[in-house]
Amino acid sequence: MVQTPAKSITLEDFLKLPETKPASEYIDGKIITKPMPQGKHSTIQGESIIAINAVVKSQRIARAFPELRCTFGGRSIVPDVSVFTWDRIPRDDKGEIANVFSAAPDWTIEILSPDQSVTKVIKNILHCLSYETQMGWLIDPEEKIVLVYIRNQQPVVLEKPEALLPTPGFASEFKLTVKELFGWLLD
Repeated sequence: MVQTPAKSITLEDFLKLPETKPASEYIDGKIITKPMPQGKHSTIQGESIIAINAVVKSQRIARAFPELRCTFGGRSIVPDVSVFTWDRIPRDDKGEIANVFSAAPDWTIEILSPDQSVTKVIKNILHCLSYETQMGWLIDPEEKIVLVYIRNQQPVVLEKPEALLPTPGFASEFKLTVKELFGWLLD
């Protein structure tokens, strides 16, 4: 769903607006509302955050965040899962995790919703890869396919159940197959 203001809005003005549910993103001067997550989307999102954090958070390597606003490169997007390496997580003056993330995640994960534009999601992943993002996953729960985007490489399509999903170097200890990922929908 696209909400077009009467006149073009700036990123600065967009960031002053109250947050919405579902989240809105700022892309190319337009406010775009993300679709409300449904069951498959929410299940994969929640389980992936738990699984990734079980490996990388305890060792202070990285941390996965759900629906985190990331503002960089003239856009303000809200990936389904954003993973930041530990040293890139912004902190406030108390040492706590900051509220504002003005950088691209190191790893972005998007889960396709039934009414969501595949093109829009791919454009967001590619935008991330143009900045600090090392890898992007586009998970399609209906097709049981994961498209993996790695900076400066051709995308990889994974659909065989035994296929091991590639991960960024910092998360090399995290192992997940296509079957395990979509198996979360059966639990």
